[in-house]
Amino acid sequence: MNISTDYLEFIADGLASQDYAIVDNFLPMEEVHDILKVFSLHQDHDLFRRAGIGKDDNLQYDRSIRGDYIKWVNPKHALPPVKRFLDKIDSLKDYLNRTCFLGIQDYETHFTIYPPGSFYKRHLDQFKNDGARKISFICYLNTEWEPGDGGELRLYFGNEIKDVAPTAGKLACFRSEIIEHEVLLSKKDRFSLTGWMLNLPWGLEFVVDK
Repeated sequence: MNISTDYLEFIADGLASQDYAIVDNFLPMEEVHDILKVFSLHQDHDLFRRAGIGKDDNLQYDRSIRGDYIKWVNPKHALPPVKRFLDKIDSLKDYLNRTCFLGIQDYETHFTIYPPGSFYKRHLDQFKNDGARKISFICYLNTEWEPGDGGELRLYFGNEIKDVAPTAGKLACFRSEIIEHEVLLSKKDRFSLTGWMLNLPWGLEFVVDK
C-alpha cells in the first residue's frame, strides 16, 4: 500500500529538523473504521492485556504511571486492514532509511486502548541499556474525539510543550531517544496503533503473541 511522497517527505523533513512530525489524514476514514473492527474482534476474544513498564526482569505494572491495555501485532498473522497499515509503515521505514540514513531494520507494533481515567506519565521510549528503538509512531483511530475528551499526546521540548489531539487517521512520529512525552488523562476510550522502528530485526527483542 503506497503512501503519498509528500507525506513521506514531510515526515522525513520533520524528523530531521525538529525530531518529530505530525501528519493528518495518514489513514483515510474507511481504513480507520476497518481497523476499529479488528480492535472489536480482539476485544471480543479478550486478547488485550495491561501494559507494563520496562522489560524482562525489570517489567512492572503500575497504574499510577501507565493505564493502557495492549495487544501486540504479529505481522505474519495480521488481518487485512492492519496489514494495509503495516505496508504503509514499511514504505515510511524504507524512505527514512534512504533519506535520513537511520539504519532501521524493522519495527514492532501493538494495538492500544486507553480506557476512561487512564494516562501514561512523562517518559522516553527507551529501555535501560537498550537503544534499539529509534522512531516512535502512533496512528490514532478516534472517530468521535472532541476537545475536552482528553488523551492528547504531550511532547516536551525543554521548557516548551506541544499537545497533539488523538483524532482519527493522524500519525505522530518522533525520535524515541530524544523526545520525552506523555498521554494526558483520557475521558473516554482512546484507540491507536502504536509502534517503534528498530535498529534490530523484529523478534530479537522479544516474542510477541499473535
